[in-house]
Amino acid sequence: MLKKTSLNQAHRDLGARMVDFGGWDMPVVYTNQIEEHHAVRQKAGLFDVSHMGEIMISGADAFALVQKLVSKDITDMAAGKMILGVMCTEQGGIIDDLTVYKYADDKYMLVVNAGTLPADLEHIIQQSLAYKTTVVEDISDRTSKLDIQGPKAQEILQRLSDIYLAKVKRYWFREVTVDGVAITISRSGYTGEDGFELYFDNAYAVQIWNKLLEVGKDDGLIPCGLGARDTLRTECGMMLYGHDIDLDHSPLEAVYGWACSLDKNFIGKEALLQQQHQGLKRKIVGFEMLDRGIARQHYPIFFGSEQVGEVTSGTPSPTLGKNIGMGYVRSDLIEPGTELEIEIRGKRTMAKVVALPFYIPAYKR
Repeated sequence: MLKKTSLNQAHRDLGARMVDFGGWDMPVVYTNQIEEHHAVRQKAGLFDVSHMGEIMISGADAFALVQKLVSKDITDMAAGKMILGVMCTEQGGIIDDLTVYKYADDKYMLVVNAGTLPADLEHIIQQSLAYKTTVVEDISDRTSKLDIQGPKAQEILQRLSDIYLAKVKRYWFREVTVDGVAITISRSGYTGEDGFELYFDNAYAVQIWNKLLEVGKDDGLIPCGLGARDTLRTECGMMLYGHDIDLDHSPLEAVYGWACSLDKNFIGKEALLQQQHQGLKRKIVGFEMLDRGIARQHYPIFFGSEQVGEVTSGTPSPTLGKNIGMGYVRSDLIEPGTELEIEIRGKRTMAKVVALPFYIPAYKR
C-alpha cells in the first residue's frame, strides 16, 4: 500500500494527478506542468514534500557523529546554519546527498531523500554505536514539509510569520511561528529560486497549506507537483538521487567536489583522496540538444563510434525553450562546446556540453 502525506486528500480535492513516487502517493501535476514551472520562476509555487526524511541526532557526541558521517566540515558551523553535504560509503560511493541543520552543539537534523531513508537510517544508527551518548531519532512520520519557492515567496510567507524574514539569509534557518504554528523555516529549496522550506507537526499540515494558498492567491501562488519540481531542479543543475547520483558514483564525479572537506576525517575520505590522486575517469556534465529529441535517463552517449557515457536526467526546459540534460562522460570530454551524440530510440542525435547550471535565477545574477 502506498504511503500518504497528511495532505493527500487536499491534493485530491484540488484535482491533482497522483502517482506512485518511491512508494508514496504524490501529486505530479495539478493543472499544467509548464504553468506550475513558470509560476515558481515568475511568482511563487507551493510544494508538499512531506515524503522526505528527517533524522534528529542529539547528545554530547552529536557533533562527532555528524562530522564523521557528512563530507563537509561542520567545525565552524553556527547554530541556525544549514549545509549541503554527502554521505559516502568507505569506497566513496554516494549513499545520499542531504542537508544538515544545526540547532545546537548537541542537536542536529539531517534531511534526507525519501527513497534512501531506510538505508540512510541504518547507516547512521550503525555508525552511532561508537558514540554512546548520542541519540538517533527518525521523526519523518510525524513531520510535514512544505516548500514555498519563487520571487514572491518571502512576501507571501511574511504575512503569516512572526519574524522579519528578510533577515534570514540563504542557507540559514529559524524556529518561528507561522499562523500560530511552531515551524522551522530555512531559506533554501530544490528549485534554484529564492524561497523557504518549512518543517512542522503533521497535525497542522492542512491548516498551513490552505492558509498559504489563501494569503498568496493574489500574488499568483499555486500548488505545484513533482513534475514541475523536476524540471526546475534540472534547469539549475541539481542532483536527483537514483538518477544523477548513486552508490556507483562519487561526489567528485558529480557536482559535489566543493562539499567534500578532504582535510577532515569522514567515511569515504580515503577513497576520494585516492580517486583525486589517480584522476577522475568520468564526470557529470550538462548538455543541450542540437537536434530534435529529448534525452532520457540511461540513453547512451557517444563520441564518434565509442560510447563514452550515459544520460542521467533529461527534459525540455520551459524557461530556456530548449531540451537539456545531464550525464556522465569520459573526463576528457567535459569542456563546454564539446559535441556529443545521444542515441534516442535507436537514432543518433547531436548535443553539446554546456556549463552547469543551465539557468541562474534573477536573485543570484
